[in-house]
Amino acid sequence: MESYQLEDPLQSQFASNNLIDPEEFRKQADLVVDFLAHYFRDVAKYPVLSQVEPGYLRKCLPDSAPDNPESIDAILKDVVKDIIPGITHWQSPNYFVYFPSSGSTAGFIGEMLSTCFNVVGFNWMSSPAAMELESIVMDWLDRMLSLLDSFMFFGHDTTGGGGVLQGTTCEAILCTLVAARDRAIEQVGKHDIGKLVVYGSDQTHCALKKACQVAGIVNFRVVVTSRATNFGLSPEISLACNGRGHKVWPCPIVLVCYGRDYIIHGGGQGVRVWVHVDAAYAGRACVCPEFWHFIDRVEDVDSFSMNAHKWFFTNLDCCCLWVRNHGALVKSLSTNPEYLRNKATKSKRVIDYKDWKIALSRRFRVLKLWLVLRSYGVTKIRNFIRSHVRMAKHFEILVAMDKRFEFVVPRKFAMVCFRLLLPAPVPAGAEEACAAKINQQLLEAISFMSSSGRIYMTHAMVGYMIRFAVGASLTEDCHVFQAWQVIEEYATNPLNPSEFRKLAHLVVDFLADYYQNTAKHQFSAKLNLVASASACQDQPRPTPTQLTPCG
Repeated sequence: MESYQLEDPLQSQFASNNLIDPEEFRKQADLVVDFLAHYFRDVAKYPVLSQVEPGYLRKCLPDSAPDNPESIDAILKDVVKDIIPGITHWQSPNYFVYFPSSGSTAGFIGEMLSTCFNVVGFNWMSSPAAMELESIVMDWLDRMLSLLDSFMFFGHDTTGGGGVLQGTTCEAILCTLVAARDRAIEQVGKHDIGKLVVYGSDQTHCALKKACQVAGIVNFRVVVTSRATNFGLSPEISLACNGRGHKVWPCPIVLVCYGRDYIIHGGGQGVRVWVHVDAAYAGRACVCPEFWHFIDRVEDVDSFSMNAHKWFFTNLDCCCLWVRNHGALVKSLSTNPEYLRNKATKSKRVIDYKDWKIALSRRFRVLKLWLVLRSYGVTKIRNFIRSHVRMAKHFEILVAMDKRFEFVVPRKFAMVCFRLLLPAPVPAGAEEACAAKINQQLLEAISFMSSSGRIYMTHAMVGYMIRFAVGASLTEDCHVFQAWQVIEEYATNPLNPSEFRKLAHLVVDFLADYYQNTAKHQFSAKLNLVASASACQDQPRPTPTQLTPCG
């Protein structure tokens, strides 16, 4: 038999290819840290919204990966040349869109530590510090928010509360929805799963509908809100969802609420409704005692979530979820394969967070939240948030002083929702269409058509309004004032008189055609009815069940 000589590992050509060589790591990391420091210094100089066209990057990069190593210097040059032009700069002080993705030095360092350890934390044995630190930090946040004892860890029994870090709100909603679904099925039986229904207001995040699709809940009902309640859920609507109103589905299982919407107890037909409060954006403000009233009676709900990566200076991703009964999550999401069984889990003295979420593997993301809380302290974090609220109040005053604008809904925390008024009267029925068009043009002129891309905002469809959200870590008063100057500049003449007149007439023509076509349709329907009646007049009088095919 032919013999083979094994290659000495010490003499192998791969022996020097240590992918984590400490000195090489230090050298490359120093270059990257300097690169990032310069980026943060200059981020305000970039257009906030990327100005590239779809497919731009494929034209810049080769068709296949390199065969040989490339230096970090060459790679960083390509980052500057090819990647940065295609980035919308969420860390820019002129970023006022969606929600503030406010990172921080502490959050960044925590992310570095988490990446370094590269923990795969599915249970306590996989990394005890990862499990225990997470439960401790979640209790710290509970106290900051004044969520009361019902959401804190007390021992390891299956009936107590507790907190867990998810990746995003989408994950938090899905986990709580699955737990609520299974609790309801226990009461009504699996054969009635088609009767289960989830309620959310028309202001609820689309993540709820997606969670229903994943969890197999086919009945998702949108609760219509109105300006009269500032687009929040009213007690009357809540009672209807609770089975005490007239229009209610057989088995309501989940109601997703925001702020002080959650005025509901019990359930319909013996099924207790699971109430989840999604405070993804506003929850961070409630670490300030002056905002605690926004989460009054939170002890009555089943679960509460907020995103620490939104306006809490913790880099993405980091969603905080608390439940009053963590046993409900564990019952729905736990797995116990042989290779994960161990004495610590059997002792029931530890937390295995793999049973609190969808995925088995977990990042050590609590490190960055721990560093944020320790590096800045509760007082400084509260003052950061207050400073952003103060800036939003200043912006609100600037808008109020300009009579060309109106507020669509009251300011909440650091978000101002406003729109440009019509510069001239339009025919009745065309007001909303014209208002939407003129504000859309204003927003596009500011965010897209301006070559400098100086600020970036977005819109929402409550009518059509422009959202101005303050909260980026680098934003200061000067940036808010400069943003208002840009808005004023483009609002001076976003739609010239001839374009406005043309637009108004187009809308009027559209409405006239609509009414005319509606009238024609009704007249045609009447003619068909008369013809049908004539055809039927010599026949015996039909019964009610026969009227449909005859008409």
